[in-house]
Amino acid sequence: MRRNLIILLLSFAFLLNVLYSKLLMNSQGKDKIFTGNNNFAFEFYSKIAKEEKGNIFFSPLSISSAFAMVYEGASGKTAEEICRVFHFQKQNQERWKSWKLVLDEMNSKNKEYELYIANALWIQEGFQILPEYKEVIEKYYNGKVKNLNFVNRTEYSREEINRWVEEKTNKKINNLFHPGSLNQLTKLVLTNAIYFKGEWMREFDKKETREEDFKVERGKIVKVPMMRITGQNARFNYAELENLQILEMAYKGNNLSMIILLPRKDMESLENSLSERNFKNWLGILKEERVDVFFPKFKLNKKYVLNDNIKKMGAPAAFTPGEADFSKIDRTRRLYIQIAIHQSFVEVNEEGTSAGGATGVGIGITAIPVKKVFRADHPFIFIIQEKDSGNILFLGKVYDPTN
Repeated sequence: MRRNLIILLLSFAFLLNVLYSKLLMNSQGKDKIFTGNNNFAFEFYSKIAKEEKGNIFFSPLSISSAFAMVYEGASGKTAEEICRVFHFQKQNQERWKSWKLVLDEMNSKNKEYELYIANALWIQEGFQILPEYKEVIEKYYNGKVKNLNFVNRTEYSREEINRWVEEKTNKKINNLFHPGSLNQLTKLVLTNAIYFKGEWMREFDKKETREEDFKVERGKIVKVPMMRITGQNARFNYAELENLQILEMAYKGNNLSMIILLPRKDMESLENSLSERNFKNWLGILKEERVDVFFPKFKLNKKYVLNDNIKKMGAPAAFTPGEADFSKIDRTRRLYIQIAIHQSFVEVNEEGTSAGGATGVGIGITAIPVKKVFRADHPFIFIIQEKDSGNILFLGKVYDPTN
């Protein structure tokens, strides 16, 4: 009897160890996805900020998800460049299981807020892709696969893809692919859509919102509806550095939050310091404090053609006919990325935030003790993240909230 009990206890301990090891591996895999996504987020932001002045907003997770599916079809130099730019895991099984876990968890139902992400693969009728590539997209990226006729019904196909994006983003993203962006040489299109809607843990009182000045830059001031939370209930995770104020505003459910990075003087210095490591460090010094918050209502709607930016970040081969290698899709080297587009929308008001992002990649064939005040009355950066993991869902800059 004693011997049987010992065997039973040892078996139980072995099973617990196996379960713990599996959970640990899953957690480490997800962490690598999040770290890679966040690194890409700040690097892509830096690229945009250096090339254009004004508001910025995008979903790094949407872009990474779409290009992860692109990466699954890439080989050789093309795969190496995409992997480096997006910081993807090289080991197939680890990468597949990690993405599957991330996507499934994001789409799990939560009564406190809406958050979901969707992928799709649209293939030219009669165009043969490798069954193993299709299986990876369906099994690990939850990708819907559908045939379209880009050759004879190009515009209808484009509109159907756009309708899918519109539906998945609750009508926030319209006309992702503009007329003429797809053509008769298009053989497949990969799309990702992400949508979020959440209410603030501490909502702003609409009666307290009033018109105030927002200093866009030296010599330019605009009027904006400025929300406010003040008094004893104004308690937020907050931190101050010499030239930076950091505020976290949580959404109901306390799983997601907005991080606002408000420079005291120089936006350029803040932008130059943006990195995955610094972001983690800033999150680490936040602590709950009494702080009066003044924050503008705003809407942003941005669209980016990604081709040039991704090429300049270090992945030109994927966009170059004759050099691109997507042989894991159809065993040939005839395919290349014709166009990559990202569009995003965000609205911030007294109740909370709604945001959507979509990415499309068209692949074609060659042919109080101290009262503190947080007054966001000048340009600032904001991030919508998962609190526990720090995974960045959306990243933007409000330069002019009236634009």
